[in-house]
Amino acid sequence: MSTVTPRNSPLHLVTWNVGTASPPPDVTSLLQLNSVSPTTDMYVIGLQEVNSKITNFLSDLAFDDPWSIFFMTVLSPLGYIKLSSVRMQGLLLLIFVKHVHLPFIRDIHTHYTRTGLYGYWGNKGGVSIRMSLFGHMICFMNCHLPAHIENTEQRLDDFEKILEMQFEGENVPSPLDHEVLFWFGDLNFRIADYGIHFVRESINNKRFSLLWEKDQLNMAKKNEPFLKEFKEGPLQFKPTYKFDLYSEVYDTSEKKRKPAWTDRILWKVKNLSEVASKEGEFPEEENLISVTLNNYVSHMSYGISDHKPVTGTFKLEMKPLVSDPLVTLNPEGEWSAEHDVLIRYSAVPD
Repeated sequence: MSTVTPRNSPLHLVTWNVGTASPPPDVTSLLQLNSVSPTTDMYVIGLQEVNSKITNFLSDLAFDDPWSIFFMTVLSPLGYIKLSSVRMQGLLLLIFVKHVHLPFIRDIHTHYTRTGLYGYWGNKGGVSIRMSLFGHMICFMNCHLPAHIENTEQRLDDFEKILEMQFEGENVPSPLDHEVLFWFGDLNFRIADYGIHFVRESINNKRFSLLWEKDQLNMAKKNEPFLKEFKEGPLQFKPTYKFDLYSEVYDTSEKKRKPAWTDRILWKVKNLSEVASKEGEFPEEENLISVTLNNYVSHMSYGISDHKPVTGTFKLEMKPLVSDPLVTLNPEGEWSAEHDVLIRYSAVPD
């Protein structure tokens, strides 16, 4: 029996509520472009509150929006290709991959779910991209859930509704059917019970663990069955909302919003016993795919909006189920920039 070497795919995921601002001059640190760690195979970028005034939105339907162009300009010289994107008003999800992986990615589908104004308005909701990566089904879901401290139930209801959406195609219809599901965005969960002075004092003294217990998402994960299998790294960074623009100072406006970890990245790996019971036997290899979080941080230096961006750097370790590309390309003769070039290709029969 031939053994297949597991693949390690570094994945860098960004979530950022950009507050209708234009892209910043530089995203080197946000995308970890100057780090000595292994080169990232895939960038997943989820933005909320991208400028969606009607004139912007109509021009963005005809052309790529400024944020997509901006990230393409940064990443394409480094060998990345925009694999897919999906936009719903202010919600934007972009995926870039190293071009060497393209032959092993298929079944790409996008979807969006409106939850604003009882499902008629797309200012809140979720946008999703799913794909088969080396034969493994993976889904990415960027959400913007309702604001304000009292709306926890509404946030949970909306997320349940987003989880119920159906992709086209029969093999993996809903987000929870995927082997790995990443859930991220401006989830808008707040810190309950404590007053603003206690919260700010705890932040100043880096006593974050006091605030974790009253974080609405952490509390919901203990009580809501559909959230229990979602994992998250430790919140060892300051709450990412709400800041005065171009500063590291929490809200000094009249509203004086209480700081909160609104911007989050979670993931869920499908339970192998579920897979086994459906198929009637346990897979030979215990873990066909595993997800390891290497780094979960906020980026305080970015000040274009009242939220700070958050990134998660992951290692996806998987046993490739697909190792032959659908199409093989071969150059014909000598190639040079001045002339048209020829390529020979062969495709698998189906």
